[in-house]
Amino acid sequence: MINYSIPDLTIHPPRSVRVRIGGYAHLARLLDKARAEIHGKNAGYHYDCPVDKLLFAFTGVSAEAMLTEIKSGKSDLEILTWLNANTTRQAFEVIAWSAWLEQVGPGSAEGHEWIAGVIKGNNSARDDIRSFAEMLDLDDYISYGGKA
Repeated sequence: MINYSIPDLTIHPPRSVRVRIGGYAHLARLLDKARAEIHGKNAGYHYDCPVDKLLFAFTGVSAEAMLTEIKSGKSDLEILTWLNANTTRQAFEVIAWSAWLEQVGPGSAEGHEWIAGVIKGNNSARDDIRSFAEMLDLDDYISYGGKA
């Protein structure tokens, strides 16, 4: 059984970028990574990665302030309540940003090469991976025994 209060990312991946809490894409994944890191079970995943930074930039909260709230043992709902109290973003902006985040991919040649490297590194012949969300889902799936 997965314990999301203390996720063990050595045995399962964090939740997908696409899982939303309060409309926010990626928030669930960020929380899983932070909680696992706090408890020494992050298995190479790290808090405050480039995708986390996109959420922090959008909401205007700092990684440090968020981590303090997570360390206090707050639930997903309590973190959401705290986040909403500390951002000026409206629901329609959260919905639009989350839709964008699920679709955003690399804009540069280097970014495309990085995604291609992840796909090749996973011995996958997939040619349908276009966004960071798709790449992360594929990488998580293969990293935990799935076959692409």
